[in-house]
Amino acid sequence: MAIIVREKIVLIRSRKPPEPDMNDLLQWFGSSLGLFGMRDRDKSCFRVFLELIKGLKSRRALSSDELALRTGLTRGTTVHHLNKLISSGIVVHESNRYMLRASNLHDIIEELQKDMVRTTDDLKKTAIKIDERLGL
Repeated sequence: MAIIVREKIVLIRSRKPPEPDMNDLLQWFGSSLGLFGMRDRDKSCFRVFLELIKGLKSRRALSSDELALRTGLTRGTTVHHLNKLISSGIVVHESNRYMLRASNLHDIIEELQKDMVRTTDDLKKTAIKIDERLGL
């Protein structure tokens, strides 16, 4: 049985807010990873992200029910955002509990960077094979 892992890593280069407070900085951080956009008008994904950071601080994985309760969102909306955060590569799911992928935000970025390098290395190897077959 093959397990297919699909991650969608998005990087959006935007100007960091001048003299940001912690909330602005976290919003910029997540937006730069393509986590929150114009469709997140009520900042529901941002709220889930913040609760996962709080869980990280207390070294606790959280269930979707706990996250829904803490954010004031429905469980369905919470799970929708958790799935987005999982597919972006920053959240992991174990035993019906969710947590950020690493013990701090810096390490999460390091892991995402490794993912991108592995992906581009694989693309390069495949490009060479395709070029050879096409006689390029």
